[in-house]
Amino acid sequence: MDQVTFRSDTVLSDVHLLLPNARHLMTRLNGVGQPVFISRFEILRDCEDHDPGNGTPVTDAEERVCEACGGGEGPRGEGEEEGGQREECGGDTQARQDEDGDLDVVRRPRGSVVLERDAADRDAIHPIILSKGEEAPANEELQEECAGDVIMIEHTMATPLEDAGKQVWRGALLLADFILSQPTLFHGATMLELGAGTGITSIVAATLAKVVYCTDVGQDLLNMCQRNVTLNRHLLKPAGGEVKVRELDWLGDEFCTDSEAEFSWMEEEVADLHDNATLLIAADVCYDDDLTDAMFRTLYRITSNLRHTSVAYLSIEKRLNFTLRHMDVSCEAYDHFRRCLDDLQDITDGKTTFTVEPVIPRFPQFFHYERIEQLELWKVTATPL
Repeated sequence: MDQVTFRSDTVLSDVHLLLPNARHLMTRLNGVGQPVFISRFEILRDCEDHDPGNGTPVTDAEERVCEACGGGEGPRGEGEEEGGQREECGGDTQARQDEDGDLDVVRRPRGSVVLERDAADRDAIHPIILSKGEEAPANEELQEECAGDVIMIEHTMATPLEDAGKQVWRGALLLADFILSQPTLFHGATMLELGAGTGITSIVAATLAKVVYCTDVGQDLLNMCQRNVTLNRHLLKPAGGEVKVRELDWLGDEFCTDSEAEFSWMEEEVADLHDNATLLIAADVCYDDDLTDAMFRTLYRITSNLRHTSVAYLSIEKRLNFTLRHMDVSCEAYDHFRRCLDDLQDITDGKTTFTVEPVIPRFPQFFHYERIEQLELWKVTATPL
């Protein structure tokens, strides 16, 4: 497999960058030759003990470091005095020197309990060379982990900007937090997600909703999304929810109903959406001005044709960048998103009225990620006249 090359347009999700302790197992190469990983996201039902500001867990390695430095009990190591008293971390930091004045480095014995435990915790690695579209052999341990409140998500890392939907972003986890914190609102609902990407938010929503139409564009991305839905059926069966992966091109004006297309819409599904849908969601999809315009046009077109009043929840991360054009720190994508919200609220077409309001993210955090202050959630209510 070729090495991953970072170019000027390569992006990497902070969800994976800031959680080095998470397990990212490569499973296959997708249709365009990108490595596909699988990560484990645990739903923290008892989330009151977790800080909403920073949900980063303590790693096993950090626990072992604490034990080696004096935490817990165990046999005396090199940090213990001969009399049996262990030196605390941050105590005497004076360097030890030998009789010649050279630095005396105390090495850990080969038979150290910590080293033996580290070796026992490591899994044997057997490299496998994969071709495009080829999958790695099934991992029995991974299948056993797909149980309980655990979501397994296939995703890529370090992709070009146009493939950013193949990664998991903090905006999706923020929206998932909100859904899980409002079970009454989402219970039994018919929903539509715009720009679903890996499908993690739709999967979370389907644990409460009746039907979630999980939409995006691109055969490779839709295939990944469908695989994630199948991988997490253990969460959907008990709840009775259903995720339907469908193609929805924001640059088009109609639903794809071509029966030969794999992710096309059936006529009854389009009718069900128009007659019963009341909730729409979109997670961190506004990073390109043209796509943002297309998304808002699609949002307007769909909500204007729904029978009932509908509410759309849009999450976004305000990303700050230094631009040569302004010679200052700015956030052009976010500013354009806010202008589109204002334009939507100002529409007076005689068919639908839109009201826009922010949602303060004071709800509990159900996933491990850093909930930074730049993460925002917006509520758009579309009322037919």
